[in-house]
Amino acid sequence: MFLFYAADAGNWGGNPWLDGNRDFTAADRGNLTQLKQAGLLVTQDHGEGDVYIVFTDAGKALAAEHGIDLSDY
Repeated sequence: MFLFYAADAGNWGGNPWLDGNRDFTAADRGNLTQLKQAGLLVTQDHGEGDVYIVFTDAGKALAAEHGIDLSDY
């Protein structure tokens, strides 16, 4: 899930929409919690169900290890 959203970030100005290009499941909710607890990302709620992912420096570093450059965001 992390790599999907990291790869999709460029389509959203660096902050992918949680429900944008993926159906967000109950299992994903648990994975999202783990990613937050690991300090890889945070979410921003813009109301009306618009929740965006913001990658932390640690998340950007992990993405870079997998060939995904988030340094412009």
